[in-house]
Amino acid sequence: MASHINRRRFIQGLTTATSLAAGWTARSYAAIPGANERLRLGVIGCGGMANHHMDELLTMKAADKVEIVAVCDVFRKRLDSAAQKTGGKPFANYQELLLQKDLDYVLIATPEHWHYRMALDALGAGKHIYLEKPMTHTIEQAQDLVRQVRRSNLKLQVGVQGMSDESYEIANRYIQAGALGKVVMAQIDYSRNYKEDFWAYDIETDAQPRVNLDWEAWLGPAPKRPWDPRRFFQWRRYWDYSGGIATDLFIHRVTRIIKAVGLTFPERVVATGGTWNFTESVAEIPETFNMLCDYPGGPTVVLVSSMANDTSIDHVIRGHNATLQFTQDGFVITPQQGIRDDLVKPEERKAQEVCTLVYKKTGAEDVKLHHRNLHEAIRKGEPLRCDVQLGYYGTVVTLMGVESFRQQAYLRWDPQKEKLIKT
Repeated sequence: MASHINRRRFIQGLTTATSLAAGWTARSYAAIPGANERLRLGVIGCGGMANHHMDELLTMKAADKVEIVAVCDVFRKRLDSAAQKTGGKPFANYQELLLQKDLDYVLIATPEHWHYRMALDALGAGKHIYLEKPMTHTIEQAQDLVRQVRRSNLKLQVGVQGMSDESYEIANRYIQAGALGKVVMAQIDYSRNYKEDFWAYDIETDAQPRVNLDWEAWLGPAPKRPWDPRRFFQWRRYWDYSGGIATDLFIHRVTRIIKAVGLTFPERVVATGGTWNFTESVAEIPETFNMLCDYPGGPTVVLVSSMANDTSIDHVIRGHNATLQFTQDGFVITPQQGIRDDLVKPEERKAQEVCTLVYKKTGAEDVKLHHRNLHEAIRKGEPLRCDVQLGYYGTVVTLMGVESFRQQAYLRWDPQKEKLIKT
């Protein structure tokens, strides 16, 4: 294999990409210069993830000129807590919140089955949107949302906050410049290790439908069911409201690979897994879930996850000439062994160090940075870090994984019709 690897071409690829990488500047993360207008936002859904957002946004209030002025939840206890925390006006109905004319944008941090409808209504009300991942609960919804956002003059940021870590954009510049050669495979994981059951969040016994909780409103477009506190507090464990590991965890990981390699839609996807450890769990979704995603002409993207073992695998993109490995600090590009051993003479070992490149990132997987990017997009038209199109690509591949697992089928994507085909 070494005879097919050109060391000079590898080094030239690194040099070219290094000059391209210099295009990333700190201005994306700078304070907004001279912006007098204050952005006012409403929060729809006040559960755990929303509280993380609210905590971070409150610390940004002065420097970023952003203020939470309205909050909404169907559970009165959460609503009252959010109103007290933020000073925002409380609403039990999100449509009433959207009628507030002084809102610039809304944060939608509800269960997945509500994302599409709420996003459409927010667009109809003329609001910019921060939409928690995944973008939608079905592929058809994602397709329609892409169309509606394009028809509007509004910004929609998908909450894959890892895209505010610039490593993936910079990695793409190196890859496009040929630093890795032909990319053939990528692997990445997102695993955890729960002690007892997984995603079995505490059930608050004071939640009472038709007293302090609107169960029918929470179900919304999902199938109608009698009150079940497990479905309300542990909704990630049920297919009606979530795609499980694929749409809650893999969406973060696969979007990074899509961005870094420059991918769009997969050609084929197959998913496997099951519940091997938490066998008494009532969860519908599996505890262990894996996906193989073939993109047209390559690469194959491997996604690995278990909720019963959190040992990580290396997050790497494998090319014919070199391998790019993501680290806590950025990424490292290392040539393949053939370059090191066959094409480098012993007396040139020191010179060979130029073949290993280390990139130190400046961004991070950070909710603050992701909101700040949306603020910059609203105020100055700067590009979004995870716009509706990138959100669409991630939604398609993860939901293909869900459907592959549930149908026990190898699924193919028709790029002309943009629909799933069972093979």
